[in-house]
Amino acid sequence: MNLPGPAERPVRRDPITIPGHDLIATAQVPDGVQLRLVQRGDEFAILLDRTELMSTRVSASEQALATMTCERLGARTAPELLIGGYGMGFTLRAALAVLGSDATVTLAELVPEILDWARGPMRKLTDGCLDDRRIHLLNDDVAVLIQASRGGYDAILLDVDNGPDGITRLDNDLLYTPRGLRAARAALKPDGILAIWSAAPDAAFVLRLEQAGFQVEQVTVRERAGNRGARHVIWFARSLSV
Repeated sequence: MNLPGPAERPVRRDPITIPGHDLIATAQVPDGVQLRLVQRGDEFAILLDRTELMSTRVSASEQALATMTCERLGARTAPELLIGGYGMGFTLRAALAVLGSDATVTLAELVPEILDWARGPMRKLTDGCLDDRRIHLLNDDVAVLIQASRGGYDAILLDVDNGPDGITRLDNDLLYTPRGLRAARAALKPDGILAIWSAAPDAAFVLRLEQAGFQVEQVTVRERAGNRGARHVIWFARSLSV
């Protein structure tokens, strides 16, 4: 069910949100925390307590997660991508913008309200991307899809938490364990790419990736033009031949 439009939707000030923002809706992460969608003018943010998990003001690294992955894949016939987490859709829209008509993108979003928000209060930002015929949209845990696949994906893109140290859901940590990384490698096609967004570098995690059989490239992305803004990290882990 879509959320009511802006004219219908009651808003209220949230005492523990960003000053000047209105609380639009809340959602519970399964076995995890409560998320809050807030709005100020045309800007939206999703919060965990006082922590801003994502915002429409900052999106460069989320877009780079898609565009840089597709660049590294090169020209492939009918590529198949798995994206873990919709968020505000920046990664999905960036992927759709550079992929051809023969591509398939499976989007796994665990929190159904996130997609309700995309189709409701943030529908202008969403711009109909969820209706793209290349998308298979699943309300499911991306870890379950990874475990169930064998050589199914050209790339797996993960932006389901703050990086290898999950803060929204403890079960997300399993994705980054040696077992989880081996499952991701098994789910990839030959020369496939596991791309992971993180708020900060993590040398120990890079070592785990390498030990799981990946060749790792770490890229730092600045969130604002002119090499300004926050620094975030993307790991591009290419599956090595057995």
